[in-house]
Amino acid sequence: MELQTISEVSRLFGISTRTLRYYEKIGLINPMKKVDFAYRVYDADAVMRLRRIIVLRKLRIPLRQIAEILKSADARIAIETLEHNLAEIEDEIAALATIRRVIEVFIERLNYGGMKFALPDDENLLEVVDALTVSKINFKEEKSMNELSQANEKLTNLTDVRIIYLPPMTVAAASGIGEDSEGKASDIINRFVRESNLLKIKPDIRHFGFDCSAGQTGVGEPSRKYQMWVTIPEDMDVPEPLIKRTFSGGLYAAHMIMMGNFDHWKLLHDWVAENDKYENDWRTVRCSPCEDDMDRCMEEQLNFWGNLQNPEFNLSDMQLDLLFPVRLKNCF
Repeated sequence: MELQTISEVSRLFGISTRTLRYYEKIGLINPMKKVDFAYRVYDADAVMRLRRIIVLRKLRIPLRQIAEILKSADARIAIETLEHNLAEIEDEIAALATIRRVIEVFIERLNYGGMKFALPDDENLLEVVDALTVSKINFKEEKSMNELSQANEKLTNLTDVRIIYLPPMTVAAASGIGEDSEGKASDIINRFVRESNLLKIKPDIRHFGFDCSAGQTGVGEPSRKYQMWVTIPEDMDVPEPLIKRTFSGGLYAAHMIMMGNFDHWKLLHDWVAENDKYENDWRTVRCSPCEDDMDRCMEEQLNFWGNLQNPEFNLSDMQLDLLFPVRLKNCF
């Protein structure tokens, strides 16, 4: 098998190059760096390992457990993990069946209760409800492949998008260029925050990042330029290579993800494209000084203040808000 670039592997498996770089960063995959290649390359063993990771992820195995499975040649590790996962699925199916029956009973009782809403006062029924946990259940009982397909289609549409207003802010901006541009920008920002004692100066600190390499790369290519911001007091000076910028604020469609789920960007784009009230507001300048490709989407690292102070913080636990600039339709 010939060596494959990160872009080729991205297209082969239908996952983003950013996810591949994230897997590498947490040690799940280890591509090679060749002198005659601009980017890391993948041999047959790396591609096979990645295929296993993707299969296990589709089976809802957490990344930490995937790392344990791949680290050991003992099949018992994989068996125990899969059995635990299967038990959780069985619990979810049982819970869903119970919820379905309770809802059916509620409907029956309400149909006979007149127009005024009131929960049934059947103690046995309410005892069953009290035993249920308030949690998101991802699996459903399906009777056919057609129903399964319909359920899967629903999963491709976001239902938890918020419309938020980001207020005006003053930020310190750092750019990373070339391979691992995101990591380079992050190192500059984190060092500045620590050396300036910014967490104490500004306890309401916020952290944003975005790819600004459009036009420099093709579809599926890794980012060649990434910029990160941290909010600072308006009168604060910043040392080079940081740049002080003023952000004017604006409306954004926001959707929270766990680190690594960058495929949700497409889902958020589709949500905006299909929305009746809001529309894409790319190209509206929202910061000064502004450079090319700084007028699109951003990601906000949630709880940056706490993450930076936690010595045991794991990158896989990071939560991000995907922020897509929008405006009300017919409003200019």
